[in-house]
Amino acid sequence: MIINHGNLSILNQAFSAAFKNGLTTAASQWQGIATMVPSTTAENKYAWLGKITKFREWLGDRQVQNLLVHDYAIKNRTFENTVGVAREEIEDDHYGVYKPVFEQMGQDAATHPDELVFEVLKNGFIKTCYDGQYFFDTDHPVGEPGKQTSVSNFQGGSGAAWFLMDTSKVIKPIIYQKRRDYAFVAKTDLKDENVFNKDEFVWGADGRSNAGYGLWQLAHASKEPLDKQAYSDMRTSMQSIKADNGKPLVIRPTELWVPPSLEEAALEVVTAERMANGGTNVMRGTAKVVVCPWLA
Repeated sequence: MIINHGNLSILNQAFSAAFKNGLTTAASQWQGIATMVPSTTAENKYAWLGKITKFREWLGDRQVQNLLVHDYAIKNRTFENTVGVAREEIEDDHYGVYKPVFEQMGQDAATHPDELVFEVLKNGFIKTCYDGQYFFDTDHPVGEPGKQTSVSNFQGGSGAAWFLMDTSKVIKPIIYQKRRDYAFVAKTDLKDENVFNKDEFVWGADGRSNAGYGLWQLAHASKEPLDKQAYSDMRTSMQSIKADNGKPLVIRPTELWVPPSLEEAALEVVTAERMANGGTNVMRGTAKVVVCPWLA
């Protein structure tokens, strides 16, 4: 290829198209457990996470529900992925072999939120959420000030972690915060420093986002062996949680998220018609099993 402005413009368009194609062909899972929140500043504060309210009959004046307000914030982070191609590769018409690289870059951009969201989920045993406790903990404070009790969303254990979640609500267990979409950029002007000093053309993508914790009440975790009893106990625990005002949150455990190593155990618990002893599996169909490689 003759290196000139016109040919480089055509090459940029081809690589950009490959990147966009990769964006549209990637399969992601983060939407299943995370609420997407747009961001317009360096960080978002989520004081409303402490305000879980319920309707009451309107008798007399309205009653403002002054529940706890928390100072939980998620700071945006900037991410990039950059590829350099030697000028000689372009001159010698080897640029065609790089098209899959940029298509893969597009797929990586589309699935990068998965990496952020599931990293946050897995770190829930050591990272704090809006109430100052670990996201998965045994002593979340619930109730009005001075009348609080400890509530657990961690079953214990030391094995591979599995998660039971209510993903039916508007607010989900995890928050994915998006400040700026991933954009494809090129530095291919013959006057660019990378071309002049290193004799290479550069293409890359970057975006701003982050992930953090939503409502711990909607996600329970266990490191105990995944069997019918542990699963049943966790369902009972989730559905018994109340709001600070003492009213039931009406949590519905809808999905059982597991790493690949626990797929067989999860399917046995919620899809098998019969248990090992021949008895009826009363837990059958009570949740959808979701196998997630990001949890491995």
